[in-house]
Amino acid sequence: MDRFLALTVFAKVVEQGSFARAAERLEMSTSAVSRRVGELEAHLDVRLLNRTTRRLSLTESGQAFYERCVQLLADLEEAEEAVTAAAIVPRGTLKLTCATTFGIRHLSPAIAEFAQRHTQLRFDIELSDRAVDIVDEGIDLAIRIGDIGSQALIGRRIGTMALVACAAPAYLARHGTPATPEDLVRHACLTYEFSPVANAWRFDDANGVEHSVKIAGPAHSNNGRMLVGLAVAGLGIAREPDFIVAPEIRSGTLVRLLPTYKLPSSAIHAVYPSRRHLSAKVRAFVDFLAERFAGNAEWALPELGAVAKGGARTRKTPRR
Repeated sequence: MDRFLALTVFAKVVEQGSFARAAERLEMSTSAVSRRVGELEAHLDVRLLNRTTRRLSLTESGQAFYERCVQLLADLEEAEEAVTAAAIVPRGTLKLTCATTFGIRHLSPAIAEFAQRHTQLRFDIELSDRAVDIVDEGIDLAIRIGDIGSQALIGRRIGTMALVACAAPAYLARHGTPATPEDLVRHACLTYEFSPVANAWRFDDANGVEHSVKIAGPAHSNNGRMLVGLAVAGLGIAREPDFIVAPEIRSGTLVRLLPTYKLPSSAIHAVYPSRRHLSAKVRAFVDFLAERFAGNAEWALPELGAVAKGGARTRKTPRR
């Protein structure tokens, strides 16, 4: 039995979720793929996969063996790259995941530029606002805002985002401009599904005192770009990352609110399973992103206090 081929076939079956799809990727027949996995199970004297007519699933032993297979195959790929041009020239397929809006607005032009420099590299991209398990789903790299997830993951900081409270001039003309966070209880606030604390916004004043305000409003969404669109249309006040709202703030379509108060900020990380198995393609792309996003030049807004004149003259907020 060719043990290396058997490991490769087994890992591909798990990754693709079926013998047929694995066979297509490996350019083998389905029967040959099934036979290789069967030989591997016979060699190990253990069942690795549960097979039904509808789906495949790993057994407990199969899960443990698959994790080791991935490590072994990554070690071999890294060893090969060390003595070939791949150590310098990224090649192959880089599978990555990223939050939807950040991916579309900021990651897509970065990928396009990098791919044009490295024509031997192909990108396989999943945009999702859910926390994707990059190990379980065989993903090379994730761009994450805030917590990187499992302690088993490695994160390299590539940027920073800050939340921004903002509203359209038309909304402020109708309802007034809040002067303090406490004024927000009388305003229409647009809420985000994945906020750490539901229906509460936090601000810190110039003295470092925290203000936590209960908020409510006419719309709730799992997508920040949707909430910004609603804010631009005058429906209410949004609190969204600067990398989403910076163009609207700069153009005046949205007005930054409460500029003397500090809102939460978070690091943006490039996250991968293990530095030990970091391939040339991942290493090169992460280096590229860290350089491209240095200083957050694409979305940085003026320092707090520098925008205090934004929007209409501050006045008492009327009850709605």
